[in-house]
Amino acid sequence: MTDTSDTVGKQQTGSVKKLFIKTYGCQMNVYDSERMAGLLKPLGYAASDTANDADLVILNTCHIREKAAEKVYSDLGRIRKFKTQKERDGGTMKIAVAGCVAQAEGSEIKTRAPFVDMVFGPQTYHRLPEMIARASREKGDILETDFAVEEKFDTLPNQRELKGYSAFVTIQEGCDKFCTFCVVPYTRGEEVSRPVEAITAEVRMLAAKGLREVTLLGQNVNAYHAQAPHGGIGGEWGLGELVRHLAKVDGLDRIRFTTSHPRDMDAGLIAALGEEPKLMPYLHLPVQTGSDKLLKAMNRGHTAAHYLQQIEKIRTVRPDIAISGDFIVGFPGEDDTDFEATMQLVRNVGYASAFSFKYSRRPGTPGASMLKQIAEPIKEARLARLQILLEEQKQSFNTAQIGKILPVLMEKKGRNPGQLVGRSPYLQAVHAELAENLLGQIVPVEIVDTLSNSLGGRRAIPGAVLA
Repeated sequence: MTDTSDTVGKQQTGSVKKLFIKTYGCQMNVYDSERMAGLLKPLGYAASDTANDADLVILNTCHIREKAAEKVYSDLGRIRKFKTQKERDGGTMKIAVAGCVAQAEGSEIKTRAPFVDMVFGPQTYHRLPEMIARASREKGDILETDFAVEEKFDTLPNQRELKGYSAFVTIQEGCDKFCTFCVVPYTRGEEVSRPVEAITAEVRMLAAKGLREVTLLGQNVNAYHAQAPHGGIGGEWGLGELVRHLAKVDGLDRIRFTTSHPRDMDAGLIAALGEEPKLMPYLHLPVQTGSDKLLKAMNRGHTAAHYLQQIEKIRTVRPDIAISGDFIVGFPGEDDTDFEATMQLVRNVGYASAFSFKYSRRPGTPGASMLKQIAEPIKEARLARLQILLEEQKQSFNTAQIGKILPVLMEKKGRNPGQLVGRSPYLQAVHAELAENLLGQIVPVEIVDTLSNSLGGRRAIPGAVLA
């Protein structure tokens, strides 16, 4: 999962209550923050760019990164000063800690930061209006960390705002894999899939507001399984069937999904990648390591050979697909042979993009207590080598696009006058000089240049053949 830090919305003025949300971590948290803002809008909360004068501050936390909790406590210390000042001025500020750090360390947060008004896990944010009401009526700690994901899905509001032309939609939460390096099963709970009807209704609602591209989210998104909707064919659907169903939504042109697990890449989903034109040719399929010894120690449930076989099957049905991955360097017990196995797997696959990290202990996970922890200098040296190779592959993939004509969904204005920025089918950022009225349109763009993290292009001549 990628690391992001963002706030929701823009500064509001007047008597409306101000809401500031800081989002740490993954795309699931970005989605959850957006939904929290939507839940609070009917209560009179409008989003703010700053925390210093907000009426409600929510830190939506992530437990994936190293020292994640300490970063939250540091931010809380800064926000406490704003709360104190606002109270001196005769106002009030409520502070809430949400997300995975809240789920994992809820009691400790209340002990270390007693000025926090609410602590709630990722499966309980749908009860946020009720928690705010309780906090307003009474003094006392509010701690909501029990898993109730089915209830969360059932109570999500039917309406949400659409910013731009693409959106995330959660279809699955939780994880049953229990990889020994990961905290997700302990903070997000077991795998639960959202009903087909609810997902379809949300996508249709967004499409009616101008959505062109949807990204289906889940901790193990390709583990999705749910009953077919009334009148549907088959008793239970997987992600492949869901994608084919959503492709029929009027106005929706592109479908993506993330994050996948190699164990759940079934034949139905692989077939959909080859047959459904609205499903984009980009797949994020983390492997973590190329060493079978470490894959077993990580409890990944697959071998390097199985992973490579999956990639081969996918490329057979979709030769143009771009593969992305995740890698952990320096997992306990990793020796030079294990690391070289990872380097060889990377060479065999050829990644268009990837995320790579040094292993860091997560309290409560089996990996944290394993013997043969790797020294930091060794981790750093190996990570540097891996990242050089991954960057070379990324740049090679980008360079290979030069001269091609790609359909690009134009999403926003660029930094330069007369410039728009969009996304290629392979999720690359593409800059081109185009008229502003092309925002929200899928435009044929001839790729003419590569930059460090994007492509440069120009509008293709009419009748040009797309890549």
